[in-house]
Amino acid sequence: QVQLVESGGGLVQAGGSLRLSCAASGRTFSTYTMGWFRQAPGKERHLVAAVMRPYGTTYYHGFVKDRFTISRDNGKNTLYLQMNSLKAEDTAVYYCAGCSRSICYAEGEYDFWGQGTQVTVSS
Repeated sequence: QVQLVESGGGLVQAGGSLRLSCAASGRTFSTYTMGWFRQAPGKERHLVAAVMRPYGTTYYHGFVKDRFTISRDNGKNTLYLQMNSLKAEDTAVYYCAGCSRSICYAEGEYDFWGQGTQVTVSS
């Protein structure tokens, strides 16, 4: 089983940027589809972006497209989420997660999760 630890969250003003990192344990990181989810207070958790194995195809939810970029460094066993032009509505706990299948969109398809990192955007 892979263990995930997120970092990089914090407080930022609207229009600012943050980069989230997700460090993975184990030597099989490259074989998983990886995603970033977020959960705002009182709302359900949903997929923000994913990078699908084996070709690295990326997916973005419409409300972050052209602002967020997901990437992975398999040599460092790390997943990233670069977040630019942040808005107050991006405030949420952000989670990274891994899926053993090639195409994974639903929360229930992901097999392991990090503990989450808080992102707060002030307007």
